[in-house]
Amino acid sequence: MKTSDQLEPTVFIIFGGAGDLTWRKLVPALFDLSQDRSMPADFAIIVVDRVDTSDEKLRRRLRDGVKKFSRHGMVRTAEWGEFARHIHYRQGDFKKLQTYKALGEQCAELEKEWGAKTHRIFYMATPPSMFGEIPRYLGKAGLARDREWARIVIEKPIGYDLTSARALNAILAANFEESQIFRIDHYLGKETVQNILAFRFANPLFEPLWNRRYVDFVTITAVEAVGVEHRGGYYDHAGALRDMVQNHLMQLLCLVAMEPMVSFEADEIRNKKVDVLHAVRPIHPDLVHQFVVRGQYGPGWVGGKNVPGYREEDGVSPESQTETFVALRLFIDNWRWQDVPFYLRTGKRLTRQASEIAIQFRGVPHQSFPTESTLDWQSSRLVMSIQPDQGIVLRFQAKHPGPKMHLRSVEMQFNYQDTFAVRSPDAYETLLWDVMKGDATLFMRADQVEAAWRVLMPVLEVWAEAPPSDFPNYAAGTWGPENVQSLLGQGHSWPLPTDLAGHREEKENNS
Repeated sequence: MKTSDQLEPTVFIIFGGAGDLTWRKLVPALFDLSQDRSMPADFAIIVVDRVDTSDEKLRRRLRDGVKKFSRHGMVRTAEWGEFARHIHYRQGDFKKLQTYKALGEQCAELEKEWGAKTHRIFYMATPPSMFGEIPRYLGKAGLARDREWARIVIEKPIGYDLTSARALNAILAANFEESQIFRIDHYLGKETVQNILAFRFANPLFEPLWNRRYVDFVTITAVEAVGVEHRGGYYDHAGALRDMVQNHLMQLLCLVAMEPMVSFEADEIRNKKVDVLHAVRPIHPDLVHQFVVRGQYGPGWVGGKNVPGYREEDGVSPESQTETFVALRLFIDNWRWQDVPFYLRTGKRLTRQASEIAIQFRGVPHQSFPTESTLDWQSSRLVMSIQPDQGIVLRFQAKHPGPKMHLRSVEMQFNYQDTFAVRSPDAYETLLWDVMKGDATLFMRADQVEAAWRVLMPVLEVWAEAPPSDFPNYAAGTWGPENVQSLLGQGHSWPLPTDLAGHREEKENNS
């Protein structure tokens, strides 16, 4: 196994490490980093959980996860053996101080063995109910005291609403400095998400057009064909607004709408993101129904298979009123974006998986071409596709070959995989690498989390007082509730997702 001499010794302590997140994401990402010489020469992975197991049993299970989810595919015995010797298991109760004292002693032993001070990364791969407990015990045990060497990573959700988010941030702040806290959103680790900054601020061509003068509207889509799968119990207490909009979609909104940064320093970029959220026009409670549409899927057909409705999923109440689809219309009140609508949508059991941002440019101010030559006219559009394909598509008008003047839409495409001929690293690889380096650029700051909740609280409060009476209101395998079209301004439409692997579907989704 190749390692990096540029990274300082590091110990990963994964609370709840016997669970699915570690098996599916964390250890495969760390293994891939190790194969790319992106791990320190001295490192250890300490898995802490309540289950009764051993180092060897845990390593065998984690190897199955690496085989299935690693970017490197099949794992050679020698490579796994070299990596696996760094994995250790410790059984412990997250609510007992002795667990944390024992961890401190184990870290001290590793420092003595390596002859060097180590970074200690505490990763909370636990249910949200433990997010407030673990930082407290780390503080009591003195494990958070070293501001330069101790870091804590917390997964979403950061709270259930604004009040709980503030309470959780207060607990974190009481035991850690903000520079030690890494609030992870895996969307920000995706290559195409990071490419938004590169595209906007490393190229002089498009940034002058990135404003209300040239942009008609923006759509941000993150939809899935799958249902809640094994997450029914969690999802039924969260819903699409909390699970996706408050974090993922708000993050994408910030990247699209933020002002140019002075430098690539973490806090400079995060300051610009927070400015966007502060500029989002508040949704008045009386107007929530005009700005937000919610839905829940019923039975239907996805990929040629008959699938159950949300209320028939495991772990879901048969009378659940939890939304599995949300669409919003937001406005950003500043000089750049005043009166430009931003349409956000997310949902489960839709027609296909897609995450993308579409920038719809305004039409030409005067149509000088004859009507018969512009029957196929479509306004120019820029699409940044995040998943399942990664790339950028620019649609514009060109003359069709022939003696007559006939215009039609054509496209220029950038496909990430075709251009760079390498498989993109998993988002967790990028984010774990940044945690090791102490780079917080791609992580959420406390004020950003709270600002995002502040935008959505009027919606949650109105929904709590007026439960839906029409659920389920869209069939699995469709594009969501019919009334989602009511959010759109005149002449606006939800674009069908880009297909970079095949061809671009030109048809607009008007149904």
